[in-house]
Amino acid sequence: MASLTAPELQSRRLRWQVGFFAFFLLAPVLNLFRFDLTQTQLWVLGFKWSLGIDALMRGEISATQAGLSLLWRGLLPIVLIVGAFFTVAWRYGRLYCGWLCPHFSAVELLNKALHRAIGKFSLWDKHVTRRRNSVGAFIQPRKAWWPVFLALSLALGFTWAITLLSYLLPPRQIWSHLLHGGLTPGEARFLWIGTAVFTAEFVLARHLFCRFGCAVGLFQSLVWMANPKGMVVSFRRERARECRSCDAPLGSACDNACPMRLHPRDIKRMMFSCVQCGQCLSQCDRSQGAQDRSPVLNWAVGVDAVRETLRQKKAEQAAQVKQATKEVC
Repeated sequence: MASLTAPELQSRRLRWQVGFFAFFLLAPVLNLFRFDLTQTQLWVLGFKWSLGIDALMRGEISATQAGLSLLWRGLLPIVLIVGAFFTVAWRYGRLYCGWLCPHFSAVELLNKALHRAIGKFSLWDKHVTRRRNSVGAFIQPRKAWWPVFLALSLALGFTWAITLLSYLLPPRQIWSHLLHGGLTPGEARFLWIGTAVFTAEFVLARHLFCRFGCAVGLFQSLVWMANPKGMVVSFRRERARECRSCDAPLGSACDNACPMRLHPRDIKRMMFSCVQCGQCLSQCDRSQGAQDRSPVLNWAVGVDAVRETLRQKKAEQAAQVKQATKEVC
């Protein structure tokens, strides 16, 4: 990924996001993965996935065979999937969040719409974030984008509600009831409440959920933080002065680019919820490249990540000493 140019990196990430979002929507429809409550049956890749308990109850297999089936078809797949997931997180952090997660794809889409409306990525941001469009001009907020933002939030909220319901009930049954106005009371309550909750979350707390409320993201961050060789955003501090003019007259283009409202040049522990989307690197590449300079931000992994972490600690200690000296004086 480090060898890709800024447009290529974000183009590749967008393709991964779109592909996984389509999988998220179509998985229950195609029986790729869902649990049917009406039949108490798990579907995986178009096949019924059984642990052998029903066969044991019918006397078709022995208790030993049922135990082996439980281990082989139940415990082992979970261990392998969780192990692979945490292995990736150990090395690359929240890579799933930034490159696959359908919720984060929605967050980025809503960020753009809200920024068009009020110049901020969240209703709770204190200051306007100025960004440029594709031709380099500053984006001017327009109130006409408010209905677009709210409509997108509502549409995504409904999409989440009906998709999650289709993971639990037959999708054909749900859509048939919906289109013919024959939803059962349970289906209607789930859709109404789910749509309301998800819409409110998308409007008011989508960043807070990603940073502090999502268990998948939280565990990725915890595993990543425990690995000193995990991939980090490396900042060439000896060129820090160049950040002031990287996107004149604003400067600090990477801060404005981060969809999680982080400061990419900060130390690792302050980047706990970084989703490795690479937007800060892409923006640094564009802004510095426009001035015939190489980027000051890069991904570092392995030994390079350890060195970057040590540099960050030394810089933090030096800043603390400097601040203490000023207070004494």
